[in-house]
Amino acid sequence: MKIVLPGGTSQVGGILNRALTAAGHEVVVLSRRPTRDSHLQWDGRTLGPWAKTIDGSDVVINLAGRSVSCRYTEENLRAMMDSRVDSARVVGEALAAARRPPRVWLQMSTATIYAHRYDAPHDEATGVIGGSEPDVPRYWDFSVHIAKNWEREQQQARTPRTRKVALRSAMVMSPDRAGVFDYLLWLARLGLGGPVAGGAQYVSWIHDHDFVRAVQFLIDRDDITGPVNLAAPAPLPQRAFMKALRKAWGAPVGMPATKWMAEIGAFVLRSDTELLLKSRRVVPGRLLEAGFAFTHAEWPQAAGELVRRVRQERSHT
Repeated sequence: MKIVLPGGTSQVGGILNRALTAAGHEVVVLSRRPTRDSHLQWDGRTLGPWAKTIDGSDVVINLAGRSVSCRYTEENLRAMMDSRVDSARVVGEALAAARRPPRVWLQMSTATIYAHRYDAPHDEATGVIGGSEPDVPRYWDFSVHIAKNWEREQQQARTPRTRKVALRSAMVMSPDRAGVFDYLLWLARLGLGGPVAGGAQYVSWIHDHDFVRAVQFLIDRDDITGPVNLAAPAPLPQRAFMKALRKAWGAPVGMPATKWMAEIGAFVLRSDTELLLKSRRVVPGRLLEAGFAFTHAEWPQAAGELVRRVRQERSHT
């Protein structure tokens, strides 16, 4: 198959590019800063010569969007919104103009679309969309607003010959440098990987191998459209999540952090506490109903496998 990856230079893009290329597919990456022959230039906002590669392709997986690992200033939030909405809009325009459009458009979304919640998990059928929850910072609403607008742009695109799926993805855990797992493992190795603000907030996650397998599953399943949660079936509280990671690495101590300590740390790292404090209890209802079987369903086992790969890779460098 010919697969086009707008925004494919991200961490998740790298994971998919490696796996899909290894499986024998032709992968074309659309990037604002092309660095390889298989990359094409685009700006993520306007139609250009890049649109020709979509015409006649089999699959488009749009991953484009500014990283959420930043300070949530008004400027950065607006950049997050515009980069996601604009790229989804222009991909839809390219598909609508294609003489031979791809049969499926997988559009990245986020599990952050769901409400901050402890009491019950969110699946696609019964999950509560976030916004205006009590006792959370008001700017958290904007993250949900971004997610809703991101999905709406795909939904409204006029692409009757192309099946559309929105990937409500949890954090993708892989051993890649500078990824979320790398950051969490760094905290654990420093002895800082303890409970944050009590650690009751849920962490939703998905192992990189299952992420790739789920994407391939959704490409093949012509009967699935609309939002799909890409998350392992066993989210767990942050304190248990980090305890399992510390055990996998062999880190005996994880110093707890209060909310204000987390705020200082996020400021120093130029990130935001929403990434640490929002309770994301998301489960893959539609994937499980469709018969998808996770190879890494439980976090302790997944963390152990990821740690082994980290150690193997670092032993060869």
